[in-house]
Amino acid sequence: MMIVIVLVVLVVILGLWFMSTQRTLVVLDENINNAMSQIGVQLSSRFDALTALLDLTKGYAQHESETLIETIKSRRSVITAKSTVDDVAQQEGIIAEAMGRIAMVSEQYPELKANENYAKTMDAVKQYENMVRTSRLIYNDSVTKLNRTIRIFPVSMIAGMLGFSQRDYLETKEEKMDMPSMK
Repeated sequence: MMIVIVLVVLVVILGLWFMSTQRTLVVLDENINNAMSQIGVQLSSRFDALTALLDLTKGYAQHESETLIETIKSRRSVITAKSTVDDVAQQEGIIAEAMGRIAMVSEQYPELKANENYAKTMDAVKQYENMVRTSRLIYNDSVTKLNRTIRIFPVSMIAGMLGFSQRDYLETKEEKMDMPSMK
């Protein structure tokens, strides 16, 4: 009788531990999904500010602006909780390319740089960039927590059984470090 009670208690303890571990993994996974969604919202806002910036350049370099707006519209995609690190990198590449071309136009037309609306819109683009940067840090921190938890025994066995796997980090590309100054 005593053996049965001990076995039942052990099964209950293991079951509670299993449930607790599963819940922890779900919370960590959802934190990553939330962080990716936040990146998507901020990238979308950044694209909107970038489009407004391109509209301002139309008066100075109409063909260049229209071509770039069409390029952005055709290559832009929405970043969601299920998006990958590569999806984010691709969207950031589009933004970096557009910012470089806007910088060239603003260098050719100093009066554009002096335009108050241009300066305000550029500030908005920079604000969204800072927000994306912060969200990237939160995303990577969340990925670190999940990856660390998944790698530790015995949680690694449960994670494998439940289909949880390590996630990739958002990494800063070298070209992004050399983005043109928009001042």
